[in-house]
Amino acid sequence: MITKEQIPEVLDHQVYDAEGKKIGEAGHVFLDDVTGQPEWASVRTGLFGSHETFVPIHDAAMVEDHLEVPYSKDQVKGAPHVDVDQGGHLSEQEERRLYDYYGVDWGGYGQETGRTGTGTAGTAGTAGTAAAAGTAGGRTGTGGTRGRDRDEAMTRSEEEMRVGVERQETGKARLRKYVVTEDVQKTVPVRHEEVRVEREPITEENRGEAMSGPEISEAEHEVTLHEERPVVETETRPVERVRLTTDERTEEETVQGQVRKERIEEEETAEDKRRRR
Repeated sequence: MITKEQIPEVLDHQVYDAEGKKIGEAGHVFLDDVTGQPEWASVRTGLFGSHETFVPIHDAAMVEDHLEVPYSKDQVKGAPHVDVDQGGHLSEQEERRLYDYYGVDWGGYGQETGRTGTGTAGTAGTAGTAAAAGTAGGRTGTGGTRGRDRDEAMTRSEEEMRVGVERQETGKARLRKYVVTEDVQKTVPVRHEEVRVEREPITEENRGEAMSGPEISEAEHEVTLHEERPVVETETRPVERVRLTTDERTEEETVQGQVRKERIEEEETAEDKRRRR
């Protein structure tokens, strides 16, 4: 059970579920108007705490430097969204809706004598401070004013938009090698031999060789012819190395959002106006 003295330890600290999974960060603590004890905590989840849900802390405990609640991470993140009024209270309908969601008996907490059905839960301000609970005799919806200091001054707050980036997968690229067949044509010179008959007259120089054989006879003389033919063969050789690399490009994108700001105005009563006159 979380006590009022532990509120500064809860605010802006991490919240974990019963299995040790991180849920988010505690933003505010809401007090019971009847008992004055911490009853609810708001948990900021999502990117930069953009989503805020409520979880009961009656059965929660501070473990080392974080708050541990007896509910699962998915259950807390899926809790119904509720609006807190300007007085920093949960309405009866919103509170009952949260109790029903978490399966908590609505009449099981608060004063031992019972709990009236018109009450709301007070709030415990920002980190490091805890506002007082509301009127003790029931739930008037005016107790536990958020941000009230000892000198009765108001604290004006405003939201600040923070923009970050997240890295996500957009696609895949791969290299695939396959074989294709191409027709290649090359011209190469080839040679061949042809028969040519040469005749020479009988002269004094060749007469002896010409008259060396019989005068009249039959004879044959054979010559072998040659030619060249093209021969094709292939040889595999490496030509290049191919790999995939990535290049980062930086572009600027404009993000639009809405932030809320508090304004403080002075209101005068009719009596004050008459006095000034």
